[in-house]
Amino acid sequence: MSDPLSATLSALADPTRRAILARLAQGQASVNELAAPFDITLAAVSRHIKVLEGAGLVSRSKKAQWRPCKLKAAPMRDVAALLENYRQFWEQDLDQLDYYLKALQPPPRNKT
Repeated sequence: MSDPLSATLSALADPTRRAILARLAQGQASVNELAAPFDITLAAVSRHIKVLEGAGLVSRSKKAQWRPCKLKAAPMRDVAALLENYRQFWEQDLDQLDYYLKALQPPPRNKT
């Protein structure tokens, strides 16, 4: 990817990678621990982790034979900033929809 935001968005596009990140948000884990809930090979999980590493979302350290993966959430700040630019648009759009739906409602009837 040519820019970090595109790499982050590409990495986040896959549900397996998002699930791996959700697990890592709870703390460090080995590749085997990350692979446990998935019905895919260990090699496939390793490839997902490499994509996450390439996007700067995961780091691996080496502690003897154990190579724990750790979440690095900083690249998600750029995604949050991008989405924040559109939040006001969505909210304004929803306010306009609310106004329109209220205008469609028939006036209340008098019960006399």
